[in-house]
This record gives sequence, C-alpha cells and structure tokens, in this order.
Amino acid sequence: MLDHGAAGPIADIRGLQVEFQTKDGPVLGVEDVSFTINAGETVCVVGESGSGKSVSSLSLMRLVEFGGGRIAGGQLLFDRKDHASVDLAQADQGLMRTIRGNEIGMIFQEPMTALNPVFTVGRQLTEGLRLHKRMSKKQASARALELMRQVRIPEPERRLQQYPHELSGGMRQRVVIAMALACEPRLLIADEPTTALDVTIQAEILALMDRLKRETGTAVMFITHDMAVVAQMADRVVVMYRGKKVEEGPVADIFEAPQHPYTKALLAAVPKLGEMTGKQYPEPMKLLGRKQGEIKPIVGEENEVLLDVRNLTTRFAVKGGLLRRTVANVHAVEDLSFTINKGQTLSLVGESGCGKSTAGRSILRLVEPLSGEVKLGNKDIIALNQRDLRTARLDMQMIFQDPFASLNPQMQLSDQVAEPMHNYGMFKGEEGRKRIEMLFDRVELPRSFMRRYPHELSGGQRQRVAIARALALNPKLIIADEAVSALDVSVQAQVLNLMMELQEEMDLSFLFISHDMAVVERVSHFVGVMYLGRIVEMGPRSAVFENPQHPYTQALMKAVPIADPRKRKDEKDLDFKPIPSPIHPVNYVAEPSEYREISPGHKILTTDSGY
Repeated sequence: MLDHGAAGPIADIRGLQVEFQTKDGPVLGVEDVSFTINAGETVCVVGESGSGKSVSSLSLMRLVEFGGGRIAGGQLLFDRKDHASVDLAQADQGLMRTIRGNEIGMIFQEPMTALNPVFTVGRQLTEGLRLHKRMSKKQASARALELMRQVRIPEPERRLQQYPHELSGGMRQRVVIAMALACEPRLLIADEPTTALDVTIQAEILALMDRLKRETGTAVMFITHDMAVVAQMADRVVVMYRGKKVEEGPVADIFEAPQHPYTKALLAAVPKLGEMTGKQYPEPMKLLGRKQGEIKPIVGEENEVLLDVRNLTTRFAVKGGLLRRTVANVHAVEDLSFTINKGQTLSLVGESGCGKSTAGRSILRLVEPLSGEVKLGNKDIIALNQRDLRTARLDMQMIFQDPFASLNPQMQLSDQVAEPMHNYGMFKGEEGRKRIEMLFDRVELPRSFMRRYPHELSGGQRQRVAIARALALNPKLIIADEAVSALDVSVQAQVLNLMMELQEEMDLSFLFISHDMAVVERVSHFVGVMYLGRIVEMGPRSAVFENPQHPYTQALMKAVPIADPRKRKDEKDLDFKPIPSPIHPVNYVAEPSEYREISPGHKILTTDSGY
C-alpha cells in the first residue's frame, strides 16, 4: 500500500440520500450511506441488484440526475489535489465536467455502451487527453499508445485504428479501462467491470487494475456482486442491502468473521470451486437467508441416451470483394461429438468465442450446421424438413442468456407462457388456463404476475418466466445458454435449484452452456471443455474437475477467483496464450477430432487444438 502521509481521504461520503420520482411518489434509492476511500486503497461495495451500490457511484459522478434520481441529502466530499476540497453534491455541472474523466474516472459494466461505435479507438482515447490535458494531437497519440500497452492489448498500433465492434468483449473492456485511466484520475470508479467477461479475461483485468492502482496511487471504488472478486481486489469492504450500509470492515474481517446476517448469508451462498470434491451427483445451491432443507442429490442414473451428437460442424462465411464472394470461413464448431442421457445434465464450458452457444443453436437448428448428425430419441434432426422440424421442437426448448431480449415487451406474461401451447394447438381453453397457473406455481411466481409485463419484473423473475415458457410443452431436452450468468448470487441459486428440481420431477435433460466453473461443478453430471470450436476434454464432472488433464482445462481452473482473501492470484500466475483466429481460408481442411481415454468416459483431445 502506498503511504500518502496523514492526508485525508480522497473521497468522503457522508449521509448520502438519493431519491427517485415514481408514479407512486418518491422512492429512496440510497438511505444515509457513509464511507471513505483513501489514496492507493480499493474499497469494494457489494450487494445484490437494487441494493443501491451503483446509485452511490452515479451520485459521486453526479450522473444520477440523468437517470431520474436526485441527491436529497448528505455530502460527497472530494479532495482535489491542487485545489480546495469540494462537495460534489453541491457542485454545478460546469465544474463536474472538469472533474469527470479528468479527476474521477469511471469504468462501466457494459463496454459497448461506454464506447462510441462511429469513432476509432484511437480517437476516443485521445479525446479526453486533448480536452483535459491540453495535449497536441501527437502527444495524445503517443500517450494513447502507452495506455494500450499498459492494459496489455496486443498489436496496439493496429488496434488504435480499429472501431469498437472489431474488438472482443475483453479487449473493449481494456480500452474502457485505458480511457478511464488516461488522465490519471485521483479516484477510479469501477461498476461491475468484469461481470460479462470470461474467467480468464476477468483474472487478467483484475490483476491489471490492481497493478495500475499500486503504480499510480489512485483510490478505487469497486462495485460488484461477486464475492470471489471482492476477495481478490478489496482492501476494505462495504456491504449494502436495500439502500442501506449494513456492514463495513477490512477484507479479511468480512470474510473470516462477518457480523451482519446478510453478509453471512451472502458469503454462504457463493458457490466455491472444489466444494463438490468426492461427491458423485449434482447438488442444489445454498440459498441466501433461508434454512436449508434436506439436500437431495440429482441422481439421473438412467442409461437411456436422449441426445446423440456426432461430428457436428458449423461454419459462417466471411464475404468480401466487390461481388461479396465467400473469401474465408469462421470455424465456429468443429467436429463436435457427445451424448446426453435422459434426466442428466451435460455442461459445455469455455471462453467467449469458443463456439459453445453456436453448438447449442446448431442442435436446435436455429443456425444451420454444415455437417454432422443430431439425433433426439430416434429422430434425425438434421435430416428433417421444416414441417417435421417444427414437430420435433416440441421435445426441445431453449432458455436464453438475456430474458429481457427473449420476452415480448408488449405481451402479458400469461400470454407469453401460453404462446407455445397456442402455436401447437395443445392444452386449449380451461385446461390451458390451469396449465399456465400450474407453470407459474412451478417456477415460484405469484399468480398475480400473470397480468404483468416483462419490464415490471426483476432479472431473476424474468428468467423464471422464460423457464415456465420453455416447460409449457413438456420438452425432454432444454438447452440453457448462460441462463444465470447475468443474475445475482442469491437469485442465481434460486433459479438453478428450480432447474434441478424440475429435472428430478420431469426427468428433463439439460445442455447447460456456461463460463462459470463453480456453477458448472454444482449442476453437472458430465462436462465438456470447449476451445476454438472443439471439445478438448470431456468426462464425468468429478473426473474433469478433480483431475484436469488438458493444459487448457488446467489454465481455466487456475483462473477462477477464489472467495478467500488469503489466496489472491498474482499477474505472473496467469499465463494465458492469446487465442488464435478461428477464421480460415476457404480451401482449409480441418483435421478430425481424435481422443485418448484416460479413465472410463474421461477423454482428452489428441488432435492439435491450437492451445
């Protein structure tokens, strides 16, 4: 930690109150919250969605007014190095424009909304430098290049000329971090900066932020709902619940001796990698603040194969030239084979761009595969015409990552759940109405919600509606594509337990697509690890997690943050190779996937996987 003498804190928040105007009158978003942030210190603000943690950061930036909020009370004291300390709650927007970006930097959760799609990365990086630091074009370009190197972006000269859509999610987030650090702010606010990223990229970005903080002495306010990230980053922790601060303390104390019941419940609910060692079957997640009933493992011991995928290959054409001919192919899924038994869960894990979502969509033929066989029961899905495919889809449904995008904003929820039944002419009239009520009961949503619209629900509730809709036709297979990755720990646990209960009751099979290793360890019978379109390692869950053999699986496991401040990861531990491009020329012939069996059912790829 940097010693900055006995100077006061960089940010001192005292008795902050923020209210929002709604149809039913004012609602308090944050109520009487106070804490400080010192130079060279990371303060993590944790809590679930709606606890007021982002509202606190938007108040410091005075951006909360643009979202319908108002600072109703309290002081936000900010120490401006060369000027007198200022109360940001009273500052006018002219002064705030000088401070924003220059003295307080902010990293937002979604990098694509923080970047301007019509300007190059270079232009966006130099803009703040020329505005706040009065640099010439040449000086600003040199500093931009230096920042790109600092955040470890490969080929920085080329990247500066590119537009945001040409970079991957992890790269974009690094650019946003570089922009936030460009003017060397005294305070950096990071709002869930790694939620949407893979474990490997998350590990690198956390290590990067930690290193930059140590080198520059910046104060960091880090907002997250992921306790493992808190253990990795925090010096001090502030726990928020329903707009109030319920606990604050040094990171070691919060993890080893939490005082408030909410903090204890939050820590208990975090799934930890390795908790399932020695257990044969999946187990429900721990729930926040509820007494645990008897934990019943999900046995799923039937040996009847439900889904059989053989040599599945999906490619996307890259068009170019005047005549828009195919000049190359993206090899999204390459020679993929696996089976799923009735009543069991197979998880596909891997980083963004490894082809796991494309594999799920190819099985349902939402994307047309190039070749391969997909058999569901005794039907060959690939060979079916459109009419028969429609009938086959009665047996297979999908739950998407973002429930808001997959639900219709203009339809009442009961109609959305009923829609699949209308489409297939099943469960009509009174029987249909009873079935919808039963489905709402099954996913633990009150029947009064049937008349609501999607925007009136929280993320976890919306995802339950999506599950109810997927169950409407009594499917045998459900493909869940990152179905819980955007949810809080507590809601995630409820949704996953619901999926596992339904599996036990209805003998459902799941293809669970995820990048969250701790969740996968809890819910799976079998696991396949994907890299660049191929499965590099596959086997029973215990074999893959307790005895990973492929170097890529080992690297993935190593990157998972651990919810224990004594086991922090260092930047030098994270040695990831850059992922090679999946784009190949038209005449490229891919090798078939060949495997070596290590123990019964546990196989690793022997073909060169590029890792």
